[in-house]
Amino acid sequence: MEDVQAPVTSPIDSDGNRSEATLLDLCEKVLSLEKSICDEALKLFTETKRILSPNIGCRTGESFWFASILYSVKMLSLRKQDSVSGDNGFNLCQILRALKLNIVDFFRELPQFIVKAGPVLSEIYGADWESRLQAKELQADVVHLSLLSSFYKRGYREFFLTYDANAEKTSANSASYLPDSYRFGWLLFLALRNHAFSRFKDLVTCTNGLVSILAILIIHVPCRFRNFNIQDSSRFVKKHDKDVDLIASLCKIYDASEDELRATMDKVNNLIETILKKKPSSASACETDKLHNIDPDGLTYFEDLLDETSISTSLITLEKYYTDAVCSKGDLDERVFINEEDSLLGSGSLSAGAVNITGVKRKIDFLSSPARTFISPLSPHKSPAAKKNCIGGANRSATPVSTAMTTAKWLRTVICPLPPKPSLGLEHFLKSCDRDITSDVTRRAHVILESIFPNSSLGGLCAGGSLQPVKLMDDVWAKERRSEAIKLYYRVLEAMCRAEAQILHATNLNSLLTNERFNRCMLACSAELVLATHKSITMLFPAVLERTGITAFDLCKVIESFIRFEDSLPRELRRHLNSLEERLLESMVWEKGSSMYNFLIVAKPSLALEINQLRLLAEPMPSLDAIAAHINFSEGLNHASSIQMHETCAGQNGDIRSPKRQCTDYNSILVERNSFTSPVKDRLLAFGNVKSKMAPPPLQSAFASPTRPNPGGGGETCAESGINIFFTKINKLAAVRINGMVERLQLPQQIRESVYRLFQHVLAQRTSLLFNRHIDQIILCCFYGVAKISQMSLTFREIIYNYRKQPHFKPLVFQSVYVDSLYCRRQGRVGPDYVDIITFYNDIFIPAAKPLLNEIVTVRNEKAVEANNKPEGHCPGLPKVSVFPSVPDMSPKKVSAVHNVYVSPLRASKMDALISHSSKSSYACVGESTRPYQSPSKDLSAINNRLNNSSNSNRKRTLNFDVVAGLISDSMVGNSLSLQNQNQNGSHAPSSGGTPLKTEPLHS
Repeated sequence: MEDVQAPVTSPIDSDGNRSEATLLDLCEKVLSLEKSICDEALKLFTETKRILSPNIGCRTGESFWFASILYSVKMLSLRKQDSVSGDNGFNLCQILRALKLNIVDFFRELPQFIVKAGPVLSEIYGADWESRLQAKELQADVVHLSLLSSFYKRGYREFFLTYDANAEKTSANSASYLPDSYRFGWLLFLALRNHAFSRFKDLVTCTNGLVSILAILIIHVPCRFRNFNIQDSSRFVKKHDKDVDLIASLCKIYDASEDELRATMDKVNNLIETILKKKPSSASACETDKLHNIDPDGLTYFEDLLDETSISTSLITLEKYYTDAVCSKGDLDERVFINEEDSLLGSGSLSAGAVNITGVKRKIDFLSSPARTFISPLSPHKSPAAKKNCIGGANRSATPVSTAMTTAKWLRTVICPLPPKPSLGLEHFLKSCDRDITSDVTRRAHVILESIFPNSSLGGLCAGGSLQPVKLMDDVWAKERRSEAIKLYYRVLEAMCRAEAQILHATNLNSLLTNERFNRCMLACSAELVLATHKSITMLFPAVLERTGITAFDLCKVIESFIRFEDSLPRELRRHLNSLEERLLESMVWEKGSSMYNFLIVAKPSLALEINQLRLLAEPMPSLDAIAAHINFSEGLNHASSIQMHETCAGQNGDIRSPKRQCTDYNSILVERNSFTSPVKDRLLAFGNVKSKMAPPPLQSAFASPTRPNPGGGGETCAESGINIFFTKINKLAAVRINGMVERLQLPQQIRESVYRLFQHVLAQRTSLLFNRHIDQIILCCFYGVAKISQMSLTFREIIYNYRKQPHFKPLVFQSVYVDSLYCRRQGRVGPDYVDIITFYNDIFIPAAKPLLNEIVTVRNEKAVEANNKPEGHCPGLPKVSVFPSVPDMSPKKVSAVHNVYVSPLRASKMDALISHSSKSSYACVGESTRPYQSPSKDLSAINNRLNNSSNSNRKRTLNFDVVAGLISDSMVGNSLSLQNQNQNGSHAPSSGGTPLKTEPLHS
């Protein structure tokens, strides 16, 4: 088989002298940094030059290299020394401006620098460099700020005019009042966020902060700038049928909590008093038209806070406060997010395409509300009056912020009222075990959740992890999150016990309820849902794994059950768990330290030697007492628990280190899957209907010892049955992704089956190819291997080009493929290391998979011979049997390759009426039928006639359903629209007969 040659690019500067001089000039003359900082940047440059210089093929690549170096130096050295202030302080925005880069592009390139320069950073800054770098947290912060600024802009426009309706009657100074008041609100929010929310900048808390800012603006901005009528009862809640209860009204509009909003407003009032030196007064004691028809109870008013004569002074004070207190010491200048013309924001997407950030026009606004595309934050409406009806109206479009607030409302109204202890039903199961284990279950829950949500007095130790310092959260916030998580844990645990008892026909679930790993997985899942609800950036996944001592493979076993047994779980949290399971299956379960290897070594003993050589086995799970001791839990040292060391092994010394995981997945943050995916079809990983009549296998066997015989029979061990189920999920996930690539590449079904069969063989017979790797890397190699043996003109470049359009695309998949130390020694390097996917394909994949490819050819030839020798009795109309599994239909379905015409599945509410009698039609076309149970062809004819008879000649067109296209997802629809816009701007996709890959870099 012919090898593919990797792209070869010469470095910018072979000896590095010119690049070093450029970096030094940037540090000294442009950023005016201290000599010690310049020296440290040059040292990091020198150490990474050997690794990164061959990959830097242009001036822009050099700029990203410099930006990554300076960001690393700032975060890893200056934070530790905390000695930079005044003119010598610098932040990420200053670095990017100096290098003419933008935020989005920087975070796209930073992961590759982290992966390749990781060993150097570890050697210079210590083993904890990754947690101190906080790259994932800062990227999540950027996504949050983009969403919050968009939310604030919409909220401001709903309550205030974008121009002065009486401008001709007022002075020229009033022309700048609205932009100033808009900026005043954002700066006040930033002061609140960095002062009062410094320890827990989650999206829900920050949204409450912005809602409180809107409340402050409503009672202080002059009435003539309002865009609403305060007496409109349809939008505002009235207290005792008299005056408007402002707080209750805002909570109704934005799904906020009244108690939380009032507490946040108190913090805002304190900041106004402290920073702006304004004297607070009770609103009930103030006589001003701004408070007319507003109930003053509990409100605070500041005289002259936002009057036209004083707003400029207040704005200058807030600007100075932010510059002195935050900007010079912070990581990011957050003021750029309300200046949409600022090129620093860039264009593109973060979070794997789920959250988009653009400079002049934000895609998140466009997708959420196509009619509202503003050129500037305060540009006039075409119809200001029409906008008044949208405050709290039914037509409000869903946004990531509104979705987060709705999900938080579920947690507040459904989970919070539950008791913080096991219910009577759960207590019955706990007492029905071999002994009463209620105290053990409650103690475990408190210890584990204390580890996940620590108090500031606990010293910030990361129990279950590597005992690295963590950013401490506010005690009150941590206590509330622990309370929510424990209530959710008890609720779902009871539902699982009921289902398990029904399967086993017994109430004694001792082996399950006393299983330490199962309970920790349940607690981790509950805590992760609480964190996902609040959209916390303080602790991003997989932090819950590290703090509970479990691995990705452990958590995989409970996710589907968690979704199954919590019926009230909101759609967004179901999506989060599904996306989480996909992340676990695609790469995290294959990382070093995964407990999957402990099962695999029993199920497939032939892999034991390689697993041991690579040191892939998981470390023993830490005991509960060890975790309690490390978080200084009050009962941790003296409580003689019966659940002490649940996984004993020879030589275990009781340390609580958890398996190390490289944080390379910087693109999957907050909302990993596309926000517009169908909630029904999004369950790609729930391999079975939630309402399936088939009973699931007992959970007890999933968490039993790998060497234990499977209670279900069959003569296999729990490891063998567990690995079989795991491989089934991996194959299903691969099938979905292969199907998406086949449709995008427009390949025949025969190629789809061959690629899938090759992946199956690799997984079953060459399992080690997936060790420490991503399944997409194997899938891409399978595509190219099958294309070569099929003599197709499909290049690796085309495969990667189309892979980049997939919703699960990650650049590191083809930029950085893991290779072990043995390979590196053969290449004369000290390993392990990372190579591009072409090098991996040539040097590792093909030597291992070539026999499997030859087997695919043999099977295909045999099928061709069999097809030519059909028996006479064979019916030609019978469909061919396909080895490719059925995958969920993606909605909407494209029904024409020529036109952008899509059809969604029939709504469930209409299905029963259609299938109740066999004589009725089982099909529906393009929405509602024109007549009940009418033939689909007549429906299509009716639609065509309507279009053809339209008086508007521009709309005369006939739908063409002659060409049958594949099924595509919502995210693909969005990507295709984006690609069309790019093509109109001069961007062209490579043709099928493009230039050979060896002459072009992968990232081009």
